[in-house]
Amino acid sequence: MSTAALVAVALSLVSAVAYAAAAVAQARLASRTSATGLLRLFGSGAWWAAVGLNAGAALLHVVALKYGPLTLVQPLGALTLVAAVPLGARAAGRRVTATEWRGTALTLLGLGALLTTASGPAPHQVLSLTQALAVAGTTAALIGVLSRPGTRPGLRHATASGFASGVASALTQTVTVAATDRSGPALSAEVIVVALLVAAFAVGGLLLSQTAYRGGLGAPLALVTLANPLAAAIIGLALLGQGLQGGVWGILLALTGAGLASWGVVVLTRVAPPPPVVELDDEHPVAAVLALDPALVPRQKAEPGQLTSR
Repeated sequence: MSTAALVAVALSLVSAVAYAAAAVAQARLASRTSATGLLRLFGSGAWWAAVGLNAGAALLHVVALKYGPLTLVQPLGALTLVAAVPLGARAAGRRVTATEWRGTALTLLGLGALLTTASGPAPHQVLSLTQALAVAGTTAALIGVLSRPGTRPGLRHATASGFASGVASALTQTVTVAATDRSGPALSAEVIVVALLVAAFAVGGLLLSQTAYRGGLGAPLALVTLANPLAAAIIGLALLGQGLQGGVWGILLALTGAGLASWGVVVLTRVAPPPPVVELDDEHPVAAVLALDPALVPRQKAEPGQLTSR
């Protein structure tokens, strides 16, 4: 692995931890503000702290994209879910379960296989303005379809968030490489337009993920984790000429690694969420305990001559 690839991996690791911390914070906020909408979040200091974590993670991600190709940097985003497991457990006041450890191990094993085949040279090819606009238009249409009212809104919003973030990463790499290329102007019209698209998709992905986390952290974060590298890998392989090393065997190893990582993510999504914390009422402790489970409410037998129990 080249020095540039090692730098990209190191930056991606720190970025994943920051993204995980932000996701846990967003999930906790979403569970408390699901009935008030997103506008209420703008007045919350915890919300802006999560935004700051996302911004710092995004900055590290941008630098990583300067040194490593999309096919290397984006799969490392799965480490966000791995890091979110212990962080989420700690925030919930519980221990990491055996199932969570198994899912984490499978994800790490799959990522290790992917790293051996995707550790190519630093990127040099960028999207043209026409390609960037085509990718942005297609992604916006897909996000619109996924965001329509219907069943499983959390999972659909999470998928849309992953696509938005993956496309934002691909466009970010184009901006980074083009802006640091000394052969042309750093702030050309093409760079400015693509940078505006990056900002739009980055903000859209953040808001979509906040909406998705209303139903919990596990499954939505897993879909964001899978959809993000999928979108970026398609762009990298199809439009940026970022291939895999090792020929046929490299492709087989990459597919095996992708399968193991996906299996690990699926295992992590099957972890049952912790039971909700119910605040006890000091004045009515019995009613507070019975509120945990309606089945605990005792039923009175009907007396003779009565149709129903009291």
